[in-house]
Amino acid sequence: MLSKLSEGAYRSALAGELRLSDEGNEVSLAGWVNTRRNLGGLLFIDLRDRSGICQLRVGEEVKIPDIRTEYLIHVEGKVERKPVPNKKLPSGEIEVAVTHIEVISKSEQPPFILLDETDALEETRLKYRYLDLRRPIMASRLRLRAKALRAARECLDELAFLEVETPILNLATPEGARDYLVPSRTKKGRFYALPQSPQLFKQLLMVGGIERYYQVARCFRDEDLRADRQPEFTQIDVECSFLSQEEILEIGESLVKRMFKAAEGVDLPSFPRLRYWEAMDTYGSDKPDLRYGLKLTVLDALKPLSSFPGNEEKAVVRGLKVPGYAGKASRKKLDELTLEARKNGLSGPLFLFKREKGELTGSGLKFLSGEGKAFLQKEAGLMDGDALFLLLGPRRKADFALGSVRTLLGRELRLTEGRPHAPLWVIDFPMFVYDEKEGRYVAEHHPFTRPRDEDLVYLDTDPEKVLAYAYDVVIDGYEAGGGTLRIYDPVLQDRIFRLMGLSEEEVRTRFGWFVDAFKYAAPPHGGFALGLDRLVMLMSHTDNIRDVIAFPKNLLAVDPMSGAPGEASEEALGDLAIKVVHPDVN
Repeated sequence: MLSKLSEGAYRSALAGELRLSDEGNEVSLAGWVNTRRNLGGLLFIDLRDRSGICQLRVGEEVKIPDIRTEYLIHVEGKVERKPVPNKKLPSGEIEVAVTHIEVISKSEQPPFILLDETDALEETRLKYRYLDLRRPIMASRLRLRAKALRAARECLDELAFLEVETPILNLATPEGARDYLVPSRTKKGRFYALPQSPQLFKQLLMVGGIERYYQVARCFRDEDLRADRQPEFTQIDVECSFLSQEEILEIGESLVKRMFKAAEGVDLPSFPRLRYWEAMDTYGSDKPDLRYGLKLTVLDALKPLSSFPGNEEKAVVRGLKVPGYAGKASRKKLDELTLEARKNGLSGPLFLFKREKGELTGSGLKFLSGEGKAFLQKEAGLMDGDALFLLLGPRRKADFALGSVRTLLGRELRLTEGRPHAPLWVIDFPMFVYDEKEGRYVAEHHPFTRPRDEDLVYLDTDPEKVLAYAYDVVIDGYEAGGGTLRIYDPVLQDRIFRLMGLSEEEVRTRFGWFVDAFKYAAPPHGGFALGLDRLVMLMSHTDNIRDVIAFPKNLLAVDPMSGAPGEASEEALGDLAIKVVHPDVN
């Protein structure tokens, strides 16, 4: 057994780890030609391996084969001090004077430049992902991901959590997104579903007395994609028994802090707690970015002092003051922000007010009484040069709409640049939202979420007042994870199912195997799941989750490299008793 890691038959060292302390050592290296510079009788090569880059100096006394960019080569030589150090490279104080060089394998001309700064389209990078991974920045992100995951396992192991795997093939259950279905060959006409999360199984592990479980779980959701979402993703799934919500939050916080420290080398601050409606009314989001201010102002008292369109009984009034923005707040900018607000729930107009030279101006002034103008200026705290965006609507929609304006302005004004990470817990989510299309209440998180004890009195009379033991961990405006305490009382669980309009037959069909377990003394339990991909995205300071996944799908859930999803043969479809009626011809 090797006493230390061997670099194999071709290497005695790694290129990126050589330092001035290695001066005079004979080394053998193997890697790819990152760049080459031929100066007549002298050839300089930047050799790249998994550790980084070092410079090779090849004199005319060495027999040099045909060498091009991305060829894989093996060299032998002596480590020497460079006359002029390259401060951009960790190995920049040395170079290797080559005495022997050979080509291990040749490469065609890559379809794009394999440097950190590349102008290649993402679709091209995904098609040739195995080449894209050669770029040092991509390899560094995968190393960072591995560090974060190792730290997570160490943390949970120290807290006596047991790593347990749960099934990938199971019965379809409603969890908020469409399932990926897998047809059964042995039970023709029936389907498995890939898990959107291990939700049901981890709760059954609690019934089974495991008490503390975790899993690095692969999850699958057939939903429309965006920059921070993938059809298959990885979450660190955690469940435990006999702990309070606060104790679970402390575990989650320590876990996230440990991961950031190990991977990025930063110490996250303590996570403040914001209640759901506090976050919504203050920042216009249930995942607020606390790296900058621009807080919303509640202006409901303006309603009787105004005649704004949409000033209905249930409407709320929200304002967003932007200091010093009056000069930039043009009609064109208002139209741009109005469009963003409409995408996020605004049905009426977005009003713009400015204070310039001590005067309040804006098209919305005609809807305000004299008292209303004075109230608006005072409550919004407007100073000369400030702008104020104002809108009305149902509380949730109004908050989200103005929150989207806040986000857009935060990016435009570059308010997050140079700011440290800003984590928090958002707690006390609503238990239900009313689905107007289906005409019934649906669970904000999932139907196994436990309502707060003090809100049980509203279950039958006013379900929208019921808050839940539900919580999300938010970092820099991204939902990085979340969880709930779970219902462990079968009587309460049945009440929730009935409130959601599920019949006894539907419950038996969808969840019968699950709810039966709770007849056998289930413990109080709860947990959370952290999105590993999204956490690593934040640690890597990128806004694209595909940058931190080795082989991701594009926005159409297609793998440009392999061509997946692909067609199945007639024989395979016949074995499954499936006939494709309307094939996708695109």
